Amino acid sequence: MIAWLAMALLGGLWGCGGPPVPMEQPPDIAALEAPPPTRAWVPDKLLLEEGLTGRSLSPPEVAGLSERLLTDGNSALDDEKTMARLELLLLKALKGEDKVPNPVLWRNLGIIHFHQKKYERAQQELKKANEFNPRDARTHFYLARLLTYQAEICQRKGLKKKSRGLSKQANTEMELARKFAPNNPRYRQDPKQLLQPDPGK
Repeated sequence: MIAWLAMALLGGLWGCGGPPVPMEQPPDIAALEAPPPTRAWVPDKLLLEEGLTGRSLSPPEVAGLSERLLTDGNSALDDEKTMARLELLLLKALKGEDKVPNPVLWRNLGIIHFHQKKYERAQQELKKANEFNPRDARTHFYLARLLTYQAEICQRKGLKKKSRGLSKQANTEMELARKFAPNNPRYRQDPKQLLQPDPGK
């Protein structure tokens, strides 16, 4: 501060004549170093709770939250209470006016129902997601999983022709998943490997 005053005085004395030019106040260094106030990071499970009981989450926020909670290997997939709450939040978000995130919302609802073994509902929701966005690899991957399970059930019942048809559809879905996400190793497996316990869980 003393340096500023000295410079201001010298500037007035050694100037080119005329009235001294007013000097700007020195910047508040603490204010420059402090980050702008932002909303504190909220853990996903707390954000999920807020979305159901407190502040309303927008459909894009719900899409992002559900993407994180349904990431392969996330322990939330095994938590029935979390999945039930996320299901409610997804259904609520699908009623919103913003339809842009709908493919993700429908797909993630299908993934929840797949893991809950509600296969018919899951298939309907995944097909709906596919109608909105036919280039989503994860939707095709889960459709391949569903069709593989259905083919296995038909095989056990002796419905070999139907089983072969479903297996062929599962292969097609897996090929599409590979096409749209060629670097994902999960999409490189044979659909029959999908009958094994989910390695992502």
